[in-house]
Amino acid sequence: MFGFIRDWKRKKLKKQPFPLEWEPILHKHLPFYKDMIDPDREIFRENLKIFVWEKIFIGAKGLEVTDEHRVVISAAAVRLIQNLDLSYFDRLTEIVVYPHDYTHKDTNGVILGEAHHWGIVVLSWPAVLHGLHNPCDGLDTASHEFAHVLDRDGGAFDGTPILRADGSYRSWADVMSRHYENLQDGAKRERKVMRDYGATNEAEFFAVATEAFFEKTEEMKRLTPDLYEELKHFYGVDPDSKC
Repeated sequence: MFGFIRDWKRKKLKKQPFPLEWEPILHKHLPFYKDMIDPDREIFRENLKIFVWEKIFIGAKGLEVTDEHRVVISAAAVRLIQNLDLSYFDRLTEIVVYPHDYTHKDTNGVILGEAHHWGIVVLSWPAVLHGLHNPCDGLDTASHEFAHVLDRDGGAFDGTPILRADGSYRSWADVMSRHYENLQDGAKRERKVMRDYGATNEAEFFAVATEAFFEKTEEMKRLTPDLYEELKHFYGVDPDSKC
């Protein structure tokens, strides 16, 4: 029943025109958007407007959420499912945006973002902008956290989202496990492609590998080609890296 209602609402949203005032925001903050061509751009816009209008955005620590926050963060999310489906984000309901990096009482260090089991993503706005404005450093907080959402859609934070076919899981497990273990061991190839944080656990490895796939595409192709092919098959895209 809920799926039927959601699909009905999305059909109505698809008929709504794309807000023209969003275009300057996209061109200002999203380098990858400038290089999109039709029909990819039309698919992206359709997913973007539905995501913006479906999700609840909440400002933290006095931040007043604007269209700029909604559009930029949503664009980072829908980039990941450009050739997948919006249903990968059905579990996600709320996005909390901080005006700065933040901390928790029970943890040490600064936090840039989090993805929770119960359908909430928390993001530092400066970290989001830094990741998007520096598309070659392999550090993209928004892509990282939304990759966790894709992962959780598979049932748990375990580094394995819902893949395109049942026959894909064996190859995925073999390739991801091998490179995860190599990163844990400090292998040079993996460390040139991915941040050490990916060695924390399988879930963080998938999120960090996703950042590298979109931002360090050429290095991943050259140094860990089988990992690149697995992510290319999952995301259904060959990122046009300018780095």
